[in-house]
Amino acid sequence: MTYVIVESAWRTQLGQSFRVRSPQQRFLLLKLSVTNGTGQDVSIPLLTLEGPNGQTYRELDQGEGVENWFGVLRTLSPGQNQQGNILFDVPLTSFKLRLPDVADPGLEKYVSVQIPLQINSDVPIQSPITPESLK
Repeated sequence: MTYVIVESAWRTQLGQSFRVRSPQQRFLLLKLSVTNGTGQDVSIPLLTLEGPNGQTYRELDQGEGVENWFGVLRTLSPGQNQQGNILFDVPLTSFKLRLPDVADPGLEKYVSVQIPLQINSDVPIQSPITPESLK
């Protein structure tokens, strides 16, 4: 299995107008690309983040308000690639994403990918246009 984290983004809410969804802490969206390089179908479970203090956070199983949500039922056939966003409700810090190692079925092995803390804003902040900035 090949996992690629394409990008990460923090959100203070998801959705619009009457369908706004708020987190308990902060939403962390991870855009994930997964390729099945094995010779068998592989089911990808909900993933887990581990914080710097060792506390773990399970991926949310509700994709409401998430564009291109990866979904809950995700089985990849041999050679298949799937890309989408996964969602966590976590404190604002860096994490390790625990990914299942399917090399040995029945044994719970994981590899970890570091997710550094990168602050981005929900809405881009733009400088106001003034006569001086046009010169």
